Amino acid sequence: MGSRQISFVIAENPPKRLDKALSRDVPEAEALSRTRLARLLEAGAIAVNGQEMRDAKARVNEGDTVEIIVEEADESHINAEDIPLDVVFEDDDLIVINKPAGMVVHPAPGSPSGTLVNALLHHCGENLSGVGGVKRPGIVHRIDKETSGLLVVAKSDAAHHGLAAQFEKHTVERYYRAICYGVPASNDPRLRGVRGASFEPGNILKLTTQLARHKTDRQRQAVLFQGGKHAVTRVRVVESFGAPETAALVECWLETGRTHQIRVHLAHAGHGLLGDPTYGGKRKISPKALPPAAIAAISNFPRQALHAAVLGFEHPVSGENLRFEAPLPADMQALLDALK
Repeated sequence: MGSRQISFVIAENPPKRLDKALSRDVPEAEALSRTRLARLLEAGAIAVNGQEMRDAKARVNEGDTVEIIVEEADESHINAEDIPLDVVFEDDDLIVINKPAGMVVHPAPGSPSGTLVNALLHHCGENLSGVGGVKRPGIVHRIDKETSGLLVVAKSDAAHHGLAAQFEKHTVERYYRAICYGVPASNDPRLRGVRGASFEPGNILKLTTQLARHKTDRQRQAVLFQGGKHAVTRVRVVESFGAPETAALVECWLETGRTHQIRVHLAHAGHGLLGDPTYGGKRKISPKALPPAAIAAISNFPRQALHAAVLGFEHPVSGENLRFEAPLPADMQALLDALK
C-alpha cells in the first residue's frame, strides 16, 4: 500500500494545542478533517521538527515544520451490492440520491446489507477516494429508513470535509413535506399553550426544544427543556383536509438536524405524522370528517408520511450553489389524492 507525505509550517499565533494547530494550518487542498488528523496522530504518522508526535495537547510554535504520512485508502469491509439508485446529481466529488422509503442509509448490526452505502459502493466503484482513510462513501447526514427523499453523499475527502462543515454550521437548505394529524395553525389556542411552540409571521409554527434519547425506550427521542441537544423546526401548513380539520400537508424546515427531529417535534405539538408507528399513534377519525376511502388510506399507510423534498448547499469543491427538488413519492401522493 502506497503513501504520500504532506509538509507545512506552523503559522503565526498558533493555538496552544497541537491538534488545533494542525487543524488550522494543514493545507486545505489535503482535505484532512479533525477526525482524520486525530487518527493520524494516534498512529504516529505526524512529526514536528522531525520528532514523532502522538500527544494532541503538545505545544507547538510558529515556524515548526510538520510532516504527515498519509497511507492510501484501504478497501471498505462493507460489501458492494447491485441495488438500483435514483441518482439526481453526480460528479467526481459527491452524489445526490432520491432515497426510497424502506432503505437504511448505513449498514448496522440489524441491517448489514441492502443499505444505501452497499448500493453506492457498487455504483461508484473505483471512483471513490479515501473518505477518512477508507474507500467508502462519506455519509454527512442521514434520513430515517422509512423517510423518502434527498440525501447528499461525499465521494472524496475534500467533499466530505466541506459538506460536514456546512451541516455543522446549519447552512444547508432542507425542506420536508409531511402529512400530519390536525392542522398546526396559529388560530388553535391549544398550540399556544404547548411549551416550546411559538408562531412567526406567515402562520409559521416554530418549535424550539432540546432533544435526547428517551430514558426507557432507546429507539425513541424525547423532548426536553434542559440537557440534550438544541433543536429548532419550522412548520408551514400547505393544505388541510376534512371537516373538522383532520389532517394537513405541511412543509417543515430544519435549523438543526437531530435524530427523528420533525417526527418528535410535531408529535410534541400534538400533530404526529400519519403512519408514524413510533410517535404518530393511530387516531380514530370520525366518519363525518372524511370519506371512507380517505379514512382507509390513513389507517393503511405503512410508514411515517415524511419526504425530504428540497436539498440545497454550496458545492464543497467548486463553490457552486446547488439546489435539488424531489417530487412526492407515489405512496404519499396517493394518500394526498385520497384525502382530497
